[in-house]
Amino acid sequence: MPGHKPIIDNNISQRALSAYLGLAIGDALGATTEFLTPNEIKVQYGVHETISGGGWLHLKPGQVTDDTEMSLALGDALIKSGGVSAKAVAESFSDWMRSKPIDIGNTVRRGIVQFRNTGRPWVDENEYDAGNGACMRSLPIAILYVNGSVDTLIVASRTQAHTTHNNPLSDAGTEAALEMCAAAMKGEDKSRLREIADRLVDNHKVFRFDNRRIENPSGYIVETLQAVFQAIFDNDDFESTLIDVVNRGGDADTTGAIAGMVAGALYGQSGVPKKWLKRLDPFIVNRCKSQTDELLKLAAEQPGAG
Repeated sequence: MPGHKPIIDNNISQRALSAYLGLAIGDALGATTEFLTPNEIKVQYGVHETISGGGWLHLKPGQVTDDTEMSLALGDALIKSGGVSAKAVAESFSDWMRSKPIDIGNTVRRGIVQFRNTGRPWVDENEYDAGNGACMRSLPIAILYVNGSVDTLIVASRTQAHTTHNNPLSDAGTEAALEMCAAAMKGEDKSRLREIADRLVDNHKVFRFDNRRIENPSGYIVETLQAVFQAIFDNDDFESTLIDVVNRGGDADTTGAIAGMVAGALYGQSGVPKKWLKRLDPFIVNRCKSQTDELLKLAAEQPGAG
């Protein structure tokens, strides 16, 4: 791709950590502009590019939301089980909800309540559950199965996703994002990520992202990923990608989180701005680091790893 900066860091562990920290950074950065329109952001911030907290949740600077917290809950379940177990995932999400999180999506809440009431760690397919809640938290799956086949990644993705979200578009979008993260962790360049995004569009035309700029993206997985793909492919570094996507407003903590995990894997440790990393909650930074280490240890033990 013209003007694309070469990737310097080829170490999977560093890219995995950068993806996790990128997710948390995008979450914290985007939470400030969540539910604002681009014009409202311009009036209040000019260009929003500082992890400053605030927003409708009145966050402290560097504080994260359910995007990062649910990712960590998922990672805990994977580590506890040594792999992906629907029951362990549902239990971990239930424990997280019990902690009274600052924010929780309606589809997520409904799925967790159903698990508590029935003991069944999956929901039925629902045409109205094409939200982004399964995608935003999915990164630990990509780290654990970074050396696995695409089929393995898909099975694992659906096992975690269907605890709360069971929808073909949600599945397809989440799986594409995970495949992009895994490819980038292994040092694949942006052209490979574009192939994955284009294949998603070929299979589900509704995801087409090259016809108009997506502003004020909703929690619908299609709009979320259209905005994320545009930001990734229209920019050539982590910082520009994140600034682009969170200044579109809408569900900005989630578009920021998903763009952050893909861009973090793509650009590696050297690409993540230290000014943002320093603003992130140190507890969250440490959790991301320790969990990445544990997931990669498990990744080396998975069938086909090597």
